[in-house]
Amino acid sequence: MIFSHVIFDFGGVITSSPFEAFNRLEAERGLPNDFIRSVNAINRDNNAWAKFERAEIDADGFDALFAAEAEAMGHPLDGASVIACLAGDVRPYMVTALDRLKEEGFGIGCITNNVKAGRGAAMARSEDKALQVEAIMARFDHVIESSKAGVRKPDPRIYQMMCEALSVSPEACIYLDDLGINCKPASQLGMHAIKVTSGEQALADLEAAVRLKLS
Repeated sequence: MIFSHVIFDFGGVITSSPFEAFNRLEAERGLPNDFIRSVNAINRDNNAWAKFERAEIDADGFDALFAAEAEAMGHPLDGASVIACLAGDVRPYMVTALDRLKEEGFGIGCITNNVKAGRGAAMARSEDKALQVEAIMARFDHVIESSKAGVRKPDPRIYQMMCEALSVSPEACIYLDDLGINCKPASQLGMHAIKVTSGEQALADLEAAVRLKLS
C-alpha cells in the first residue's frame, strides 16, 4: 500500500506519555498503580475526563468532578493534580520524523484529545514548552483539538473530519496513537493504524510503513 498522509496523536506519540506522569503521581500519593486511568475508564463517554476533553466543563469543574469520581472509587485525588501531569516531554526524533515526512511530500495532520488547561494543544505549563509545542504544531497541515472541536477520540467523526480537511481518503493515511481504543476506529475507517508503545517502536513501525528512514 502506498500512503500519502500520516496523522499523529500528540501526547504519547510526539511527546512522552502522560501515563508515565500519572504513575509518578500515584506513587507519590500512595495510590494504586494506574488508578487515574481506572477512574477515567468508568463511564468513559460521560465522565469528568470526557467532559473536559469536549470542553463541556472548565478546569474547576473537572477538579471537583474528578475528585468525586476518585472518592467513589475509594481514594482521594483532586483533578487539579491530574491536570498538572498532562504536558509531556517532546521526543526530538519524532519532530525530525515530521520534518522528513514533509520533505518527502507527505501530508501530515494531528488529532489530539486535550483540555483547556495550560497553554496550547499540549497543555504546556511553562512559556518555553508552550513555544516549543507551538513550533511543532505549525508543521502540521491540519490540527484537530478535541477541546475546540467538541468531539473526541474514539468518536469516528473526528477521523472523518481530518480526512475531509486534508482532502484524502482514509485508505491513504497512516494513523499513530498510544491508545488502542483510539486506533480501532481509524483502522475500521481504512487507515493503517500504529499503536504506539514507545517512541522508538513508533518510529520503527512508521519507517517500515512509509519505506523511508526518518531519523
